[in-house]
Amino acid sequence: MHRRRPKLIPVVGIFVLVIFFGSCKTISGDIPPETYRILFVGNSLTGANNMPQMVQELVDSTHLVRFEVHVVMLSGASLDDQWDSGEAARTIQSGKWNIVILQQGPSALPESRVVLVNATRKFAPLIRESGARPALYMVWPAAERLADFDAVRESYALAARSVEGIFFPAGEAWRAAWRRNSKLALYSRDGFHPTIEGSYLAAIVIASMLTDRSARGLPSTIQLKDGVVKIAPSDAAVLQDAADEAIRNFGHK
Repeated sequence: MHRRRPKLIPVVGIFVLVIFFGSCKTISGDIPPETYRILFVGNSLTGANNMPQMVQELVDSTHLVRFEVHVVMLSGASLDDQWDSGEAARTIQSGKWNIVILQQGPSALPESRVVLVNATRKFAPLIRESGARPALYMVWPAAERLADFDAVRESYALAARSVEGIFFPAGEAWRAAWRRNSKLALYSRDGFHPTIEGSYLAAIVIASMLTDRSARGLPSTIQLKDGVVKIAPSDAAVLQDAADEAIRNFGHK
């Protein structure tokens, strides 16, 4: 008897970093797992600590599904910048995708929210034509603007709703983690980019929602191409619980 495949999010019919990860694993020796193609379009808050590769390896650890993860990254860019550069659009149009995950800065200010929503709407038809669903990866405000968390969430959630897209509430998972342990270092020294733990938390939110499973039990040690991510087991338990809480309260598929 074959093991049941995980339920994945249903899908509908300048500097570029392209990542292809993982090897094909079988479920019971004779049935290869399905392959899903995921494209991240964002800036250094996506690319920091190889977060997309963390997502790949976390999902791959289930041995039930295989991901091809690609990234179009433009440092410091808004989604309007990504649109204007043309590279993201060309990549979306270059092949079939299952999910395209969009990200820009915190977008708490009204004018930034407008840019986020309007650019998301520009990308959405191309994403759907490629066979994919659009998704929004909520980030976090700078450490000096912690009061902006609600506005960041509202901006990204609005952008997701405007295109009937998926909403990954990574920023809310940061807040849930701090409620459990206020000493967790999720910001790096610049007070904006994530530490390894911050990126890991974002990755488990995305991986958990993509596979429709709890973040609990996902690996806390991940082999990446350029090194090994090791999260202390006690911290990993807190981060995984925080991811589950954020998804339960704010995630949208």
